[in-house]
Amino acid sequence: MSGNTFEESVKNMSTQVLNEDEFEDMPILCGDCSRSFVWTAGEQVFFRDKKLQNPPKRCKECKQAKNERLAAIAAAQASGIRQRIEVAVSCAKCGETTTVPFYPSQGRPVYCRSCYLELNPSVLNGK
Repeated sequence: MSGNTFEESVKNMSTQVLNEDEFEDMPILCGDCSRSFVWTAGEQVFFRDKKLQNPPKRCKECKQAKNERLAAIAAAQASGIRQRIEVAVSCAKCGETTTVPFYPSQGRPVYCRSCYLELNPSVLNGK
């Protein structure tokens, strides 16, 4: 038994409701898909209670997709399988769809092969 009485449980629940009143739902732009999502007052209370300093960067769908990617990589590494990553992206210069063997960092441009070579001609010369 946890030792909490019914009265203590009710008091804790009412305190939680009061704490949620301190916050308002806040729109945030997802760093991955650039769509707006709502960071609810309840989620803000959770972040505060867990002493998390930064608001979320990803919407729930993008966060789930990221966690699935990380889980797949971890499972492949644990089983000894060498996994090749291929991510579809749009070239920052020409807009063409291409694939790259890494997960792009937020806010950093990614280029298709021809645009990358155009911007970095020394790669062809071996310098």
